[in-house]
Amino acid sequence: MRIYHGGTEIVEFPDISKGRAGLDFGQGFYVTDLLQQAESWADRMSRIRLEDGIVNVYEFNLEQARNAFSYKKFDNYDVEWLEYIVANRRGEYDGDLYDIVEGGVANDRVIDTVEAYMSDMMPLETALRNLSMHRPNNQLCIRNQQVVDQFLSFVESYKI
Repeated sequence: MRIYHGGTEIVEFPDISKGRAGLDFGQGFYVTDLLQQAESWADRMSRIRLEDGIVNVYEFNLEQARNAFSYKKFDNYDVEWLEYIVANRRGEYDGDLYDIVEGGVANDRVIDTVEAYMSDMMPLETALRNLSMHRPNNQLCIRNQQVVDQFLSFVESYKI
């Protein structure tokens, strides 16, 4: 599958240890199969860092990677997704560590709900009702360097 990483750097050889902790699915290398999402992220980062936005393009053999490593997919913004996101963002996740995690992004459309729930200002039922109104965008977090090294191939990068 073709996947994308938006930012301000060319990333030919991703290193998962450079990923920030406390993100949706924990520390790792984040990509998406949605080109527009990667371009939007690159644009956002370019305005923050005052640098050129870069989209990196890769080929990823997800099927083989899923068979060789642990994989978790969240299909919806549901209670399991919400609890996983909250635990990772708080740095408290202590469950099974997956090598690849795929699912919805806690982006601008849903972050207010996530943060209200995290701060105990919104009950779970209300948060789930709010989240159910949105169709998740897709992200993959590769949390194991062996997955990157074995199944991810750099294709190209370009400025936006």
